[in-house]
Amino acid sequence: MSQRPARPVDFDFESTLGKMARVLTGQYGVAVAFSPDGPRVEPGRIVIPPYDVDRLDDEQARDTLVGYLDLLVARAKYSDNESLGALGGGTAQRLAQVVEDRRVCALLLERYPGARCYIERLREHAARDALSRWNDLSWRDRFVWRVERMLWRETPTVTEAAQSLSAALVATSDVLEHAVQSVSTHDSIRAAHDVIEIVRQLSSRDFNSMMFTVSREDGYDTSSAQSTFDIDDGLHRPPGGDGAGVSSSDAQAAKQSAAEGPGMGHAPDGAPAASDAAPNPVFDESTSGHGSATNRPTLSVPLTTAFDIVTDYTGDGDAQSWHALRTLARAETAPLKAKLERALKADELTHWNVDQERGEIDRRALARLAMSPGYRTPFRVKRQTPGRDAAVTLLIDRSGSMAGRKIELARLCAAALGDALMQLGFDCEVLGYSSIESSDMKRLYEAQRVRGADMRHYNRFTERLDLQVYKRFGASDLRGLARIECGHENPDGEALAWAAMRLADHVADRRILMVLSDGYPATGDGDPAVLRSDLRAKVESIEKAGIEIVGIGILDDAVESFYRNSTVVTKLHELPGIAFSLLGRMLLDRPRVH
Repeated sequence: MSQRPARPVDFDFESTLGKMARVLTGQYGVAVAFSPDGPRVEPGRIVIPPYDVDRLDDEQARDTLVGYLDLLVARAKYSDNESLGALGGGTAQRLAQVVEDRRVCALLLERYPGARCYIERLREHAARDALSRWNDLSWRDRFVWRVERMLWRETPTVTEAAQSLSAALVATSDVLEHAVQSVSTHDSIRAAHDVIEIVRQLSSRDFNSMMFTVSREDGYDTSSAQSTFDIDDGLHRPPGGDGAGVSSSDAQAAKQSAAEGPGMGHAPDGAPAASDAAPNPVFDESTSGHGSATNRPTLSVPLTTAFDIVTDYTGDGDAQSWHALRTLARAETAPLKAKLERALKADELTHWNVDQERGEIDRRALARLAMSPGYRTPFRVKRQTPGRDAAVTLLIDRSGSMAGRKIELARLCAAALGDALMQLGFDCEVLGYSSIESSDMKRLYEAQRVRGADMRHYNRFTERLDLQVYKRFGASDLRGLARIECGHENPDGEALAWAAMRLADHVADRRILMVLSDGYPATGDGDPAVLRSDLRAKVESIEKAGIEIVGIGILDDAVESFYRNSTVVTKLHELPGIAFSLLGRMLLDRPRVH
């Protein structure tokens, strides 16, 4: 559903909705509120999204709001919302909610047949909203919407009738037909898991025709992957109309060809050449190229890096928003910071070289100095504790799946870590990454394709990196952390290389890189299998370069597949505390010997 800013609904109508909610739920204390965070059901409260109306007496708009109310009342009366919420807000939760909404609305209509016209208005509004945003939706989002259409027995428009979506629905049709007959929230959740399991099985085969990744159901929230349908709807390969991208025959030839370097087709005049990325001194280049067994690239190679953008927001944030964020952060981690500070101080005080000819007076040697005229070494010198000179980088996944509570707590986590590290005397940097389609890069891709350039060895064709610096090393102004917001896709491997190079350039005895992520790497135009092998290769190379790296999974255990040192946060509100505790243990531990 769209979450657009809208003018407030008039008070009389809001009051009417509140009365209707109390009648339908049978609960006297139920209140109705309007918020962009809706729709959702809370204990004793129903939150409806504001609807943008040109006139307050717009009948269609009012009917749509009543439809929202009916849907949410059905959820409140007949659904186990706690079990749905425990799924973590990912695609598993969204699919389960779609199945559950169809079930509970049917129960509501059995008791209140008059609600049917309002539910129909809500469905019409949902269809208009989905179609208006269709070009911006990922394959995953489109699939969930088509499942919703199928459950409501609605006919998709021509725009929605992509072949890979239809094929996926055919593969899951038996499960979805059974889901229509679900009699409990448990049945709805099981149906969602069954759909995901089918897509997982499809995606495990050796084709690349649909952008849909299925990971672990709990916390599942990735946006792209392989499946088994040898069908092209223009979503899984670089766009460009008929004949764009790599054809099925080209893809097959790529699997059978001998290992060779990336194609170097000529770029149009004035355009950057493909494969213009500079060598990366941090990484072991022996890991690049193609795997000998599958002949697929280990690293995800972009067509060009000329359009990638790095934006430095250091000190460029709203002061009031930053102060409010810092206040929340300090309240969240103050006890942990005090404990870490005491531990660091105690550690430092226990490491001294005594009996020195210069330094500071060692009080324990004063008696010996008075009693022994020949004693000349009553000084002590602090011995630098290994690992005390450490630089820390926090890298934040800004993909669209992080929207909402996840990015809010990631922002709070960054504020807590950045503020505490500065107070404790550690230098730190906070970065964010995402990728977004670039019209300039798309034109370059089209020109390369027309010239007949071999595109088989690239894995980012039309999306540019959108890299952001919220607090750079050496800066003391943390206001930029207030600007942490979501982007679109998450090419983790390339972003990790960028962050690691910045960290490697910083002079320190120890370098620690922490990554906050909520799923598998994904782009709108890349092969998910290559993105994953690329991330594994980058992590291995970064560790070989002497950088300590740790992955923190947010409601998703994908980090365990890529980072040897990782932890998974299963309760969102625990994110700042867990991240701070983990970093504290790393700072107190002696560094590894490389």
